[in-house]
Amino acid sequence: MEKVVIISVFILGVANNLNAQFTQVELFTGLDKTDFTLYSNYPINEKNTLSIATLAFFQKFNKEANTGFDEAGVQPTLFWNINKSVAVGPSIYYNSFAGYAERLSARLILKNSRALFVIIPTVGHSEQKKAGYAEAFVQFQFNSPVNDKVSLWLNGQFLTIWDKFKTHSRSFQQLRAGVSFNGHQLGIGVDLDQYGPDPIEKSSLGMYYRKTL
Repeated sequence: MEKVVIISVFILGVANNLNAQFTQVELFTGLDKTDFTLYSNYPINEKNTLSIATLAFFQKFNKEANTGFDEAGVQPTLFWNINKSVAVGPSIYYNSFAGYAERLSARLILKNSRALFVIIPTVGHSEQKKAGYAEAFVQFQFNSPVNDKVSLWLNGQFLTIWDKFKTHSRSFQQLRAGVSFNGHQLGIGVDLDQYGPDPIEKSSLGMYYRKTL
Protein backbone atom coordinates (compact mmCIF):
# COMPACT_ATOMS: atom_id res chain seq x y z
CA MET A 1 0.00 0.00 0.00
CA GLU A 2 1.32 3.41 -0.92
CA LYS A 3 1.13 6.05 1.75
CA VAL A 4 -0.17 9.46 0.76
CA VAL A 5 -0.18 13.02 1.97
CA ILE A 6 -1.93 13.06 5.32
CA ILE A 7 -2.11 16.14 7.51
CA SER A 8 -3.04 19.46 6.00
CA VAL A 9 -3.38 21.96 8.79
CA PHE A 10 -2.86 21.90 12.54
CA ILE A 11 -5.29 23.66 14.94
CA LEU A 12 -5.70 26.97 13.19
CA GLY A 13 -7.78 28.54 15.93
CA VAL A 14 -5.29 28.72 18.75
CA ALA A 15 -5.08 32.49 18.93
CA ASN A 16 -7.77 35.11 19.39
CA ASN A 17 -6.61 36.68 16.13
CA LEU A 18 -5.86 33.98 13.59
CA ASN A 19 -3.68 36.38 11.62
CA ALA A 20 -1.49 37.16 14.64
CA GLN A 21 2.02 35.82 15.14
CA PHE A 22 2.15 32.62 17.20
CA THR A 23 3.73 29.19 17.47
CA GLN A 24 1.98 26.19 18.98
CA VAL A 25 3.31 22.75 19.87
CA GLU A 26 1.42 19.59 20.82
CA LEU A 27 2.68 16.26 22.13
CA PHE A 28 0.29 13.28 22.09
CA THR A 29 1.50 9.97 23.48
CA GLY A 30 0.00 6.65 24.48
CA LEU A 31 0.61 2.91 24.37
CA ASP A 32 0.19 2.76 20.58
CA LYS A 33 1.94 5.85 19.18
CA THR A 34 3.53 9.23 19.82
CA ASP A 35 2.84 12.40 17.80
CA PHE A 36 4.68 15.70 17.91
CA THR A 37 3.22 18.63 15.97
CA LEU A 38 4.34 22.24 15.54
CA TYR A 39 2.28 24.94 13.87
CA SER A 40 3.31 28.58 13.41
CA ASN A 41 1.72 31.61 11.79
CA TYR A 42 3.56 34.83 10.92
CA PRO A 43 2.15 37.92 9.13
CA ILE A 44 4.45 39.21 6.40
CA ASN A 45 2.91 42.64 5.78
CA GLU A 46 1.67 45.45 8.02
CA LYS A 47 -2.02 44.96 7.21
CA ASN A 48 -1.85 41.21 7.97
CA THR A 49 -3.40 40.41 4.61
CA LEU A 50 -0.54 37.99 3.87
CA SER A 51 0.81 35.39 6.27
CA ILE A 52 3.02 32.32 6.27
CA ALA A 53 1.61 29.30 8.09
CA THR A 54 4.01 26.40 8.67
CA LEU A 55 3.15 22.88 9.80
CA ALA A 56 5.70 20.27 10.88
CA PHE A 57 4.90 16.89 12.43
CA PHE A 58 6.36 13.54 13.39
CA GLN A 59 4.36 10.36 14.08
CA LYS A 60 5.85 7.13 15.43
CA PHE A 61 4.04 3.91 16.31
CA ASN A 62 5.37 1.98 19.27
CA LYS A 63 4.80 -1.57 18.03
CA GLU A 64 7.25 -2.93 15.47
CA ALA A 65 4.38 -4.31 13.37
CA ASN A 66 3.10 -0.76 12.84
CA THR A 67 6.37 1.03 12.07
CA GLY A 68 5.38 1.09 8.40
CA PHE A 69 2.95 3.85 9.36
CA ASP A 70 5.64 6.08 10.92
CA GLU A 71 5.99 9.39 9.09
CA ALA A 72 7.11 12.99 9.17
CA GLY A 73 6.08 16.02 7.14
CA VAL A 74 6.47 19.76 6.67
CA GLN A 75 4.22 22.24 4.87
CA PRO A 76 4.60 26.02 4.47
CA THR A 77 1.47 27.84 3.20
CA LEU A 78 1.14 31.41 1.94
CA PHE A 79 -2.33 32.65 2.93
CA TRP A 80 -4.06 35.70 1.47
CA ASN A 81 -6.46 36.76 4.21
CA ILE A 82 -9.39 38.21 2.28
CA ASN A 83 -11.13 39.08 5.55
CA LYS A 84 -11.27 37.70 9.11
CA SER A 85 -13.25 34.67 7.98
CA VAL A 86 -11.93 33.73 4.53
CA ALA A 87 -8.42 33.03 3.23
CA VAL A 88 -6.92 31.26 0.23
CA GLY A 89 -3.40 30.23 -0.62
CA PRO A 90 -0.89 27.80 -2.17
CA SER A 91 1.47 25.47 -0.34
CA ILE A 92 4.26 22.96 -0.90
CA TYR A 93 3.99 19.80 1.17
CA TYR A 94 6.67 17.18 1.81
CA ASN A 95 5.87 13.84 3.44
CA SER A 96 8.41 11.11 4.23
CA PHE A 97 6.24 8.55 2.40
CA ALA A 98 4.37 10.53 -0.24
CA GLY A 99 7.13 12.91 -1.34
CA TYR A 100 6.25 16.37 -2.63
CA ALA A 101 2.85 17.80 -3.50
CA GLU A 102 1.63 21.19 -4.67
CA ARG A 103 -1.62 22.34 -3.07
CA LEU A 104 -4.23 25.11 -3.15
CA SER A 105 -6.52 25.62 -0.15
CA ALA A 106 -9.41 27.82 0.97
CA ARG A 107 -10.08 28.47 4.65
CA LEU A 108 -13.42 29.42 6.24
CA ILE A 109 -13.52 30.39 9.92
CA LEU A 110 -16.55 30.83 12.18
CA LYS A 111 -15.81 31.80 15.78
CA ASN A 112 -16.84 33.60 18.93
CA SER A 113 -15.24 33.95 22.36
CA ARG A 114 -15.79 30.28 23.29
CA ALA A 115 -16.18 28.32 20.06
CA LEU A 116 -14.33 27.93 16.78
CA PHE A 117 -15.25 26.08 13.57
CA VAL A 118 -12.81 25.81 10.63
CA ILE A 119 -13.35 24.25 7.19
CA ILE A 120 -10.46 23.85 4.72
CA PRO A 121 -11.08 22.25 1.31
CA THR A 122 -7.93 21.55 -0.72
CA VAL A 123 -6.96 20.35 -4.16
CA GLY A 124 -3.45 19.07 -4.72
CA HIS A 125 -1.11 17.30 -7.11
CA SER A 126 1.18 14.49 -5.93
CA GLU A 127 4.57 14.41 -7.65
CA GLN A 128 5.04 10.76 -6.64
CA LYS A 129 1.72 9.55 -8.05
CA LYS A 130 1.56 12.11 -10.87
CA ALA A 131 -2.12 12.64 -10.08
CA GLY A 132 -4.46 15.06 -8.39
CA TYR A 133 -6.35 14.56 -5.16
CA ALA A 134 -9.04 16.24 -3.06
CA GLU A 135 -8.87 16.86 0.65
CA ALA A 136 -11.26 18.19 3.28
CA PHE A 137 -10.26 19.25 6.79
CA VAL A 138 -12.66 20.27 9.56
CA GLN A 139 -11.79 21.49 13.03
CA PHE A 140 -13.82 22.58 16.02
CA GLN A 141 -12.89 23.70 19.49
CA PHE A 142 -14.88 24.81 22.50
CA ASN A 143 -13.64 26.30 25.76
CA SER A 144 -15.47 26.98 29.00
CA PRO A 145 -13.67 29.26 31.50
CA VAL A 146 -13.67 28.13 35.12
CA ASN A 147 -11.89 31.27 36.38
CA ASP A 148 -9.31 33.77 35.12
CA LYS A 149 -6.59 31.11 34.87
CA VAL A 150 -8.37 27.81 34.29
CA SER A 151 -10.62 26.69 31.43
CA LEU A 152 -12.00 23.42 30.06
CA TRP A 153 -11.30 22.54 26.42
CA LEU A 154 -12.82 20.21 23.84
CA ASN A 155 -11.07 19.93 20.45
CA GLY A 156 -11.72 17.86 17.35
CA GLN A 157 -10.01 17.52 13.97
CA PHE A 158 -11.21 15.51 10.99
CA LEU A 159 -9.48 14.86 7.66
CA THR A 160 -10.31 12.88 4.54
CA ILE A 161 -8.27 12.55 1.30
CA TRP A 162 -9.37 11.06 -2.03
CA ASP A 163 -6.86 10.17 -4.77
CA LYS A 164 -7.92 11.22 -8.27
CA PHE A 165 -11.01 12.67 -6.54
CA LYS A 166 -12.63 9.21 -6.29
CA THR A 167 -10.52 6.68 -4.31
CA HIS A 168 -10.17 6.90 -0.53
CA SER A 169 -6.57 7.39 0.51
CA ARG A 170 -6.40 8.62 4.10
CA SER A 171 -8.70 9.81 6.86
CA PHE A 172 -8.40 10.55 10.55
CA GLN A 173 -10.49 11.72 13.49
CA GLN A 174 -8.69 13.30 16.44
CA LEU A 175 -10.48 14.22 19.67
CA ARG A 176 -8.99 15.99 22.69
CA ALA A 177 -10.52 16.94 26.06
CA GLY A 178 -8.51 18.75 28.67
CA VAL A 179 -7.85 21.59 31.07
CA SER A 180 -5.88 24.75 30.36
CA PHE A 181 -3.99 26.45 33.19
CA ASN A 182 -2.00 29.62 32.50
CA GLY A 183 -1.70 28.67 28.84
CA HIS A 184 -0.66 25.04 29.44
CA GLN A 185 -3.27 22.60 28.13
CA LEU A 186 -3.27 18.98 29.32
CA GLY A 187 -5.77 16.16 28.89
CA ILE A 188 -6.77 12.91 27.23
CA GLY A 189 -7.10 12.21 23.52
CA VAL A 190 -7.94 9.58 20.96
CA ASP A 191 -6.73 9.23 17.35
CA LEU A 192 -8.66 7.13 14.84
CA ASP A 193 -6.76 6.57 11.57
CA GLN A 194 -7.79 4.98 8.27
CA TYR A 195 -5.33 4.16 5.46
CA GLY A 196 -5.90 3.10 1.86
CA PRO A 197 -8.83 2.36 -0.48
CA ASP A 198 -9.93 -0.63 1.65
CA PRO A 199 -9.19 1.18 4.89
CA ILE A 200 -6.72 -0.25 7.37
CA GLU A 201 -7.85 1.13 10.74
CA LYS A 202 -5.65 2.14 13.65
CA SER A 203 -6.74 3.61 16.99
CA SER A 204 -4.65 5.27 19.70
CA LEU A 205 -5.64 6.44 23.18
CA GLY A 206 -3.32 8.67 25.15
CA MET A 207 -2.50 11.94 26.87
CA TYR A 208 -1.73 15.26 25.22
CA TYR A 209 0.05 18.48 26.15
CA ARG A 210 -0.38 21.68 24.14
CA LYS A 211 1.30 25.06 24.52
CA THR A 212 1.10 28.30 22.55
CA LEU A 213 4.40 30.22 22.55
